[in-house]
Amino acid sequence: MDGPSLRIAIDTLWVLITAFLVFFMNLGFAMVESGLCRAKNTVNILAKNFIVFAVSTLSFYCLGFGIMFGNGNGLFGIQGLFAVSGLDNSPAMADAYSGAYRALNWTGVPLWAKFFFQLVFCGTAATIVSGAVAERIKFLSFIIFSSILCTVIYPVTGHWIWGGGWLASIGMFDFAGSTVVHSVGGWAALAGVLVLGPRIGKYKPDGAAKPIYGHNMSLATLGVFVLWFGWFGFNPGSTMAVNPAAIAHIAVTTNAAAAAATLSATVAAWLLLGKPDLSMILNGCLAGLVAITAGCAYVSVPSALAIGAAAGLIVVLAVVMFDRLKLDDPVGALSVHLVNGLFGTIAVGLFADRSVAAAIGVDSPALSSGLLLGGGFRQLTVQALGALAVAAFTFSIALVAWLLIKAIMGIRVSRAEEMRGLDLGEHGMEAYSGFQIFTNM
Repeated sequence: MDGPSLRIAIDTLWVLITAFLVFFMNLGFAMVESGLCRAKNTVNILAKNFIVFAVSTLSFYCLGFGIMFGNGNGLFGIQGLFAVSGLDNSPAMADAYSGAYRALNWTGVPLWAKFFFQLVFCGTAATIVSGAVAERIKFLSFIIFSSILCTVIYPVTGHWIWGGGWLASIGMFDFAGSTVVHSVGGWAALAGVLVLGPRIGKYKPDGAAKPIYGHNMSLATLGVFVLWFGWFGFNPGSTMAVNPAAIAHIAVTTNAAAAAATLSATVAAWLLLGKPDLSMILNGCLAGLVAITAGCAYVSVPSALAIGAAAGLIVVLAVVMFDRLKLDDPVGALSVHLVNGLFGTIAVGLFADRSVAAAIGVDSPALSSGLLLGGGFRQLTVQALGALAVAAFTFSIALVAWLLIKAIMGIRVSRAEEMRGLDLGEHGMEAYSGFQIFTNM
């Protein structure tokens, strides 16, 4: 094997290993969501988290990948739309440097490796929705919405930023997906929460929120550990090549933000709620990971610590805010992914440092240093514009999709089924059969 072939082989191995780590994050999401919800809905939540990746795979393979990365215009891809129709035999799948997917030609690994890496990101965006709409949504309605998200919504906005679309052309940067993955999943989830309404008993007659505790905090904690681990595939893997300096730097900024956010969320919960609430601590860690995802390759380690510290505070405040707005999110997905996805995207405009990006080999002429690093408002303005554009498109299309599903087949289970639990009503089984489960509702 000659030098170039060996390099491609090593790069391909790196891309696939990190993709496997991101796939493993599905387990983390399943554990977090089921642990933070009630025992009577555990089977339903696990089923949603399991099937959503199968739905994502088929949707992204058949159409989504082409819309996101196919050559086209500034809004969506036009070439290579239907991978299922025979692209296996086309030059695009055999040659990493030609074909219908020009936006991915910057990395030399085989296109199937690129496809799989992007697929697991798509699956992550769909999984975010599951937690926010937990404990009251019909299983089939969730499946149908997930297909729409992975076929159209996620690929279109992804094309704008990662597929050579109009936001990429004006210099918006989102290295690993604070907006592309997390905000998109968060906006889609928010639309679903609005259409579904809160769980029965979540809000008292006077409007005050009533705590509905998760049934297994051990499971939720293990899930966050899995996600923290998987994020070392999510962010460093987005190099899509073995760039030692970039991989090492991104791993450290990712971990630094997670650690700082964990501590700041602990302090914030202690001060605001009177106790160091474990669910806030866990969501604080996830908030830091989400917030650093956009800028992990463009910011220094001290800046990553600052971003994480801010994210931990933001997530606690966001949970309180959504409760006051009567937007019922059982696992805090909106606070983690939507709010901190937005913050992480804006943070690039505040903390980006071209000298850092240049030192690790990910610099671009289109990248400006952030406002706090002397670069002025240019990058901040572009980041804000991109975040707003993605928000407007994703939320509006998702809202229409949810409303259509509601009108055609309904999206919420019956009151009796919700009170009894979706495990028996939707799936005819219990997660803890034979055990005496005590619940608060």
